[in-house]
Amino acid sequence: MNHLVSDSLTIMRRNIIKIRRVPDLLVFTTLQPIMFVLLFGVVFGGAIAVAGGGGYREFLLPGIMAQTIAFSAFIVAIGLNTDIGKGMVDRLRSLPIRRSSILISRSIAALIHSSIGVAVMSVTGLFIGWRLHDGVVNALIGYGLLLLFGFAMIWFGILIGSWLRSVEAVNGFMFSTLFPITFLSNAFVPTDPMPTWLRTIAEWNPMSSLV
Repeated sequence: MNHLVSDSLTIMRRNIIKIRRVPDLLVFTTLQPIMFVLLFGVVFGGAIAVAGGGGYREFLLPGIMAQTIAFSAFIVAIGLNTDIGKGMVDRLRSLPIRRSSILISRSIAALIHSSIGVAVMSVTGLFIGWRLHDGVVNALIGYGLLLLFGFAMIWFGILIGSWLRSVEAVNGFMFSTLFPITFLSNAFVPTDPMPTWLRTIAEWNPMSSLV
């Protein structure tokens, strides 16, 4: 067990250093959520009515957070598939380490990566009017649930990244899977005005439960 932990931490450090040396990965995680918050909050904020009298910007933030944490599967799938294609995973497997540490380390590094995006987004939300109304404890539970869902999505990304044979195939599969899950939910709009059959699908969507 000690060897598994030490091996995982060593390889995790390599994955985190990679983020620092490939800044576009960090930009994707931080800049895109901020752009979504500002665009949706400003452009659609005055046109979409939210039940209960709350502002759309506050309604929007949980959805953007859920979308960001779900798309962590996208990043980890592409990263793992790239490492497999370049032979990096084979090189790691040739070392005297626990093989499971390769995937465990990647999942933890991806979760840290996604947490940065959620933190930046929360700060952005404070500037546009989002607030915590139910206390610090419930907020921490909410963030914990968010990270737990993200961890599950990361392992989904690991499955897809190791299953498909090319980055292009991973891109196509993840786009066609994650976009319907994200947008066919209550992440961006209330489900009440939807047709009955569509509202039923949206309300049963795990993304809606997370939001």
